[in-house]
Amino acid sequence: MDKYDVVVAGGGHAGIEAALATARLGLKTALVTLKKDTIGKMSCNPAIGGLAKGHLVREIDALGGEMAKIIDATGIHFKILNRSKGPAVWSPRAQADRLAYMKEAQRRVLSQENLTVIAGSVVGVRSHKTKVTGAILEDGSIIPCQALILTCGTFLNGKIHIGLNNLESGRAGEQAVKGLTENLIALGFETGRLKTGTPPRVHFDSIDFSKTQEQTPDNPPIPFSFQTEKIERQQLSCYITYTNEKTHEYLRSGLDRSPMYTGVIKGIGPRYCPSIEDKIVRFADKDRHQIFLEPEGFNNPEVYVNGFSTSLPADVQEKALRTVPGLEKCRIIRLGYAVEYDFFPSYQLKPTLETKLVENLYFAGQINGTSGYEEAAAQGLIAGINAAMKLLGRDPLILGRSEAYIAVLIDDLINKTILEPYRMFTSRAEFRLLLRHDNADLRLMEKGFRIGLLPEPVYEKMLKRREEISELMNWVSSKSIKPSEFNPYAEQIGSTTIVTPTPLSQIVKRPEVNLAKVLTHLEDYTLECAPETIAEVEFSIKYEGFLKRQEELVAKFKKMEHTIIPADIDYDQISSLSAESREKLKQVQPTSLGQAARISGVRQSDLAILMVYIEKHRHQKNVSRETII
Repeated sequence: MDKYDVVVAGGGHAGIEAALATARLGLKTALVTLKKDTIGKMSCNPAIGGLAKGHLVREIDALGGEMAKIIDATGIHFKILNRSKGPAVWSPRAQADRLAYMKEAQRRVLSQENLTVIAGSVVGVRSHKTKVTGAILEDGSIIPCQALILTCGTFLNGKIHIGLNNLESGRAGEQAVKGLTENLIALGFETGRLKTGTPPRVHFDSIDFSKTQEQTPDNPPIPFSFQTEKIERQQLSCYITYTNEKTHEYLRSGLDRSPMYTGVIKGIGPRYCPSIEDKIVRFADKDRHQIFLEPEGFNNPEVYVNGFSTSLPADVQEKALRTVPGLEKCRIIRLGYAVEYDFFPSYQLKPTLETKLVENLYFAGQINGTSGYEEAAAQGLIAGINAAMKLLGRDPLILGRSEAYIAVLIDDLINKTILEPYRMFTSRAEFRLLLRHDNADLRLMEKGFRIGLLPEPVYEKMLKRREEISELMNWVSSKSIKPSEFNPYAEQIGSTTIVTPTPLSQIVKRPEVNLAKVLTHLEDYTLECAPETIAEVEFSIKYEGFLKRQEELVAKFKKMEHTIIPADIDYDQISSLSAESREKLKQVQPTSLGQAARISGVRQSDLAILMVYIEKHRHQKNVSRETII
């Protein structure tokens, strides 16, 4: 078997990003996947982005990843969500043509230099003195490698449930991966069991759309990738309908055959994406639940019944679906099902996503307890970059929570106890005013370029945008607007008129004022700025006070991050620590006081004790050094 620098196990969204990153950084890479023709398959919802997830996709793009470009090439319904709220929580989302997305992902992977795709299954890690030396395949062969990235999705001892029937499978129609969990346990890793699910798919021609609410896409659609000029693909509508009491009655009638409610499923499911049977039990006071009907492509008759994830028996699924307005005569193409799978709690990882137990072994995606394509892709990219950086003898990429949603994701994973599938939300990012989807390029492209994943012309374009923003900000800050320039516009929008020249920045602070429209009324405005530039400047002016407070918090946060915990610290020697804090600190092994503060179960009082200990340790070291001198 040929020797590779890096082996990536799994051809899902995490595996794609990891393999492309290492190959593009010049490392000979092998992507091992069960079937070559399922690389990039969207197992669940045929969509990319959404609340907070859209931020992840744009950050992946800014660092040089691929997901944004794939969805731009194959999306059929683009929409910016949360428009009714502040720009900090706006999030892009796009429905994909599911088959086109998969084919486009395969095209990019199969044409990548330095990347070889091998059909097979990794069932073990070969190591010497706790360092990776190879990947063990199902047929017993070994691929020698220096680094191994596991992105196994829901395939580790996967089991699919429909009613009380179940079969070993990681995804409908595909075999589970057996042996790898047991191999990792033998190496000393701890494991757990999680559950996720998917809804039925129904035939497009069997739906009565006249009984539903049409949801049209944005026009024009806004691309995900900073490298995409515009979306030219034809777009499709999605549709909304609702369950009703009759639906719930049929669903309740099947609970005695539900694998969730009869104890057949042991794994814990996602709190924020519950199955429909879980919804009617947990929210029994609600008389209806929203259902999104999402087409899966132009040449694909399947419609994804979003909001109706279920593992109930086939007869119950069919009866319940046909009580939903518009679905009275629906034909089910694929039943909904639940899938149970092994994962490895992510406190066993370093911030680089390298495991603490085995050197050059990396985990990314659902193996770490996350849910969602976007979370998986983000981890895959970071794991791929850091595996490459280590093998190339370069510094790792470790982002701070104030720099990216990707950092929030990884920081949460390694510091918090994951008891259920982790999903990204804007509320998890304490600095979300600074981390908007539209400024991901300004925040991260320099890192992507320095790493070597971002082309120079793309980086230069970002620098030009940054310069343009600065120029416009300076112009607006120095400009006063005359009553004759502003008052006609003010009367149009119901804003208070002015009687003397007023600083333009003061006018822009008004909630109802739109900077782009104001600029069209100014006699001496001659700059040629992109709409994105004007929007960036307007946001900076309107939210100036909030942004300043967040930046002050970031400074305090960084101070704690820079308080390094000695690598040789022995928590058992700090007798005043509480038992729970000591246990969590030993488990996670934080590298800074800031990281220690974010570990579940570590008390504030114990942080104060730890800070005193660190200062004392530093003082003793300095005294010892002076004595030697």
